[in-house]
Amino acid sequence: MTRAIVQGLVLFLLPFVLFAAYLVIRRRNPLVWSHWSDQSMWLTIAGLSFVVISLLATGLLAERQTGTYVPSRVENGQVIPGHFK
Repeated sequence: MTRAIVQGLVLFLLPFVLFAAYLVIRRRNPLVWSHWSDQSMWLTIAGLSFVVISLLATGLLAERQTGTYVPSRVENGQVIPGHFK
């Protein structure tokens, strides 16, 4: 679950990081709000679009397991990992 949250957060923040890099390349201070104020709505839309597209791609393209899931267990002191039957 943590990986999914971090992955979504990184994808959301990606347009902001790229815009900050653009400002640095253009020799502008990325900490000045006036550079961000006009672009903040579009950056937010782009970040949300990245997250939604990644969730849709994961849902549509993820490998599906068929069968019954057998959870992990301990037998004779050995851990047997969970698997699909």
